[in-house]
Amino acid sequence: MSEHTVASFDAELQELRRSIMEMGGIAEKMLADATVALVRRDVGLAQSVVTSDYRLDTIQRDIEEKAILTIARRQPMAIDLREVISAIRIASDIERIGDMAKNISKRTLAISGQFEPQRVVLGVERMSDMVLGQLKDVLDAYTTLDVDKALEVWRRDGATDALYNSLFRELLTYMMEDPRNITFCTHLLFCAKNVERIGDHTTNISETIHYLVTGQPITAERPKMDRTAYETGQPEQAGGAAGA
Repeated sequence: MSEHTVASFDAELQELRRSIMEMGGIAEKMLADATVALVRRDVGLAQSVVTSDYRLDTIQRDIEEKAILTIARRQPMAIDLREVISAIRIASDIERIGDMAKNISKRTLAISGQFEPQRVVLGVERMSDMVLGQLKDVLDAYTTLDVDKALEVWRRDGATDALYNSLFRELLTYMMEDPRNITFCTHLLFCAKNVERIGDHTTNISETIHYLVTGQPITAERPKMDRTAYETGQPEQAGGAAGA
C-alpha cells in the first residue's frame, strides 16, 4: 500500500472516529435533557430532544455508508477491519440510545400536568444520572481505546439493573395504593425501562471496544440483575426499544 493510500485510509478511519464522537455527544445531551424535561415537566425541552433524534439518525446512516465504502475500497484486514466494523456497531448502539432518550421525552409530553408522586420521578433521575455516567465513560474509553475503562463500565451494568428493580417495585406499590397514580406510574415505568436499556447499550459498546482492541469477544456472562420480567411472569426480552 502506497504512502498516499495509507494516509487516505487513516483519514477515513479518523473521520469515522470523529463521527462516532459527534453521535456520542448528541446522545449524551439528549439523555441529559430528557431527564431534566421529565423532572421539571419541561414540554419545550422534551420536544427539542425528540427533534434532535433526526440528526443522530442522519449521522448513523452516514457512518454506515462510509464504513461500507471503506471496506469495499480498502479491503482492510486485522485491526483496521475491526475498527471499521466496530464503528458500525457503536453507531448503531448510539442511535438506539437516542431513540430511547426520545421515547422518554415522548412520555414526558404525555404525562404533562398529571398527578405525580415526585419521589419516584427523582428515582428515575438518579438512575438516569448513573447511566449517563456510563455513557460518558464508555465514549472516553472508545476515544482512548482503554479496554480497562470499557470493562469497568461493563461491570457497572448490574448496579443499574438493581436500581431499576427497586424502582419497578416502588412504582407498582404506588399504583396499588392509589388508582390516581396508575397512568402516571405506567408512563414512568416505561421511562425507567428506557434508561435501563440505555445502560445495556453502553455495555454493548464496552464489548465492542474489547473486540476492537483485543480481537476477542468478552466470554464472561453479563452482570445482569434485572428480575422484573420474572416478577411479572413475562418472558424477558433480549433487545429492542422499550415503550416508544
